Amino acid sequence: MATAAVALAYIGVAVDEPITEWLEGHLGWTFRSGADGASAVLGIIAGSMITIAGVVFSMTLITLSLASSQLGPRLLRNFMSDTRTQVVLGTFIATFIYCLLVLRTIRREEGAEFVPNLSVSVGVVLAVASVGVLIYFIHHVSVSIQANEIAARIGKEFIKGVNHLFPKHIGEETLPVPEGSSEASLVEMFDRDAQSVVADENGYLQLVYGDELLKLAIDENLIVRLERKPGNYVVAGTPLVLISPGSRVTKQLTKQVQSFFVLGNQRTSDQDIEFAVNQLVEMAARALSTGLNDPFTAIACVDHLGSGLCELATRDTPSPYRYDHDHKLRVIGRADSFDEIVDAAFNQIRQYGRSNAAVSIRLLTTIAVIMRFAHRPEDCATLLRHAEMVVRGANEGLPEKEDRQAVEECWQAVMAGMPK
Repeated sequence: MATAAVALAYIGVAVDEPITEWLEGHLGWTFRSGADGASAVLGIIAGSMITIAGVVFSMTLITLSLASSQLGPRLLRNFMSDTRTQVVLGTFIATFIYCLLVLRTIRREEGAEFVPNLSVSVGVVLAVASVGVLIYFIHHVSVSIQANEIAARIGKEFIKGVNHLFPKHIGEETLPVPEGSSEASLVEMFDRDAQSVVADENGYLQLVYGDELLKLAIDENLIVRLERKPGNYVVAGTPLVLISPGSRVTKQLTKQVQSFFVLGNQRTSDQDIEFAVNQLVEMAARALSTGLNDPFTAIACVDHLGSGLCELATRDTPSPYRYDHDHKLRVIGRADSFDEIVDAAFNQIRQYGRSNAAVSIRLLTTIAVIMRFAHRPEDCATLLRHAEMVVRGANEGLPEKEDRQAVEECWQAVMAGMPK
């Protein structure tokens, strides 16, 4: 936006005089003003815009500090990537730069005075628009910092990750086994013959370029098995993949494979579905701490976790096996399972909320709802396992008999929802 303001200032000044004359001649619309008046207007706008920009930056930093201390530092990414906040900051900076560049073109020499009247009018329009943007920003900040709003935003990110990583239509589920051999012998043969490609740096695995890895495996006639999945922390020197046959692993091939794995200092949600889950869990865990004692935020996080898990329960787990056009196995991936994601979603909240009846009841209620969407026996068993742990923890952590009875009633509802 700042670059666009620079371009607008130079273009506007260049075409200002002919356009002004055309508007005066055809529409009778005049923009005439003196050099002193135009300079004063642009100076006031530029000064006020840079002042407001400083206020907006300060408000943004206060918001980030508050979110970091109360909701968790990993949630800062959501505020920093907020497009609307970026547009607000860009509007003020762009208006300031535009007025500053137009201001320097005003000349006051006797007989050679030049005032870009149309450009000055555009500056006034930008100033009025900036006032509206400021009002919008104040409202946006007051809404976006609310815990329920943040939980809803992360919940949508969780569902988006489910739709991306667990599509409704997936490929084959079974590993092709050569005739005369068993799956166990095939895996054993792969492990015996495979050569590892190790990471060349430390960091969290953020992205894996799976299509490029598959193409390389086809071109080099290889079978590649991933040893890490997005979200894992990788230590330099530990295996990223195993390649069979190992005799074809060269330095050039190693460099190519390493280039398909993106490591960074923090986890991202691009291919890591547990990242959104962990953000909601972190919010709930902080809300249940003795310093905050805010079970309502924890309950909101459980609700949004339940929405994502209901969507996940309806999806089939994508096959870890990828083939070439001749149906030959080329890549063996590592995918998140329903069991792992449910563990990540409920374990810590259950542990921190065992002494809170409202949270324990909401966990059981959410599990009962998810049970209605689950269509695999192993998924139902996972949900039942967590429900049993919630009940055991509540029985140990709740001193009141009525609270334990309410938890027991929710447990019976979970059992009633079990598929027959």
